[in-house]
Amino acid sequence: MPMTASDVWIGLDVASAWLDGATAPVGHTWHVANDEAGRARLVAELVALAPQGIVLEATGGVERDLVADLLGAELPVSVVNPRQVREFARASGTRAKTDRLDAHILARFGAAFQPAPRAPLDAAADDLQALLARRRQLQGMLIAERNRLTRARAVAQPSIATVVTVLQAQVTEIDAELRTRVAADARWQAGQTLLLSVPGVGLVLSATLLGELPELGLLSRQQVASLVGVAPWNRDSGRTRGRRQTGGGRASVRRVLYMGALVATRWNPIIRPFYQRLLAAGKPKKVALIACMRKLLTMLNAMKRTGEAWAPRTTSLATESEVTA
Repeated sequence: MPMTASDVWIGLDVASAWLDGATAPVGHTWHVANDEAGRARLVAELVALAPQGIVLEATGGVERDLVADLLGAELPVSVVNPRQVREFARASGTRAKTDRLDAHILARFGAAFQPAPRAPLDAAADDLQALLARRRQLQGMLIAERNRLTRARAVAQPSIATVVTVLQAQVTEIDAELRTRVAADARWQAGQTLLLSVPGVGLVLSATLLGELPELGLLSRQQVASLVGVAPWNRDSGRTRGRRQTGGGRASVRRVLYMGALVATRWNPIIRPFYQRLLAAGKPKKVALIACMRKLLTMLNAMKRTGEAWAPRTTSLATESEVTA
């Protein structure tokens, strides 16, 4: 039977030099250069085909120009986790790996799971995410140089100290740019004011939530915890009750949330006693801290949804029933 627009899913394998595409059900394939002309040709053909969705893997930024072109043409684009696609391929009995085969697998993955498309392109949000990513890079280099400084011989220490000073100055500049960009957007400014009212939330955490977790306030507490990767997984089989674990999700958000929760265990009047009760109940410190991360995220999600400011004595945003250890 002939395919209709609602039947077609497109898989695109993105490399630095080439783009390979395929449809599910099988019907069309593409192999074009990953340059401005090649992307324009591909986008024009996809617009004519009017697919239900287009799926490609996150490739460390190589896919960024293609995603921008597809969103600019108002095509439904989903950027998925490569590990999930590879596991899907193995479950399908496919062990071979080529660019064209990967495109077919991506198309089939999209048809099977129908991942949600990305929101329309927001240049301001992209810039904010780029600044946050650069800050993480600088912080990684800064930690590495500080560690080297403690072990270096005296002759090398001046050079390392100079680099540490430069990196610290760069982080300060990035922080100032983050403040400027958030202040320039009325939506972000209102959201940041709300988030900063919570003890434990600082500039970096609030900017990260605004730029890299736009779903905050739009999802349920279970959904947002799963999205960030702080929801425990069950590992049960028969009579066996396995140890719960967390993971996956948006690692960049989770890392910053960890630091916020760590501060909150000392200064937040709701998180601190919650953390202490978990420790008194015999919970390991890491388990207790992850529970605090989830509780803090639940509070912030509820605040963003309702627009209520921080009020620990009267608010119902952090009731005991919302988070289980």
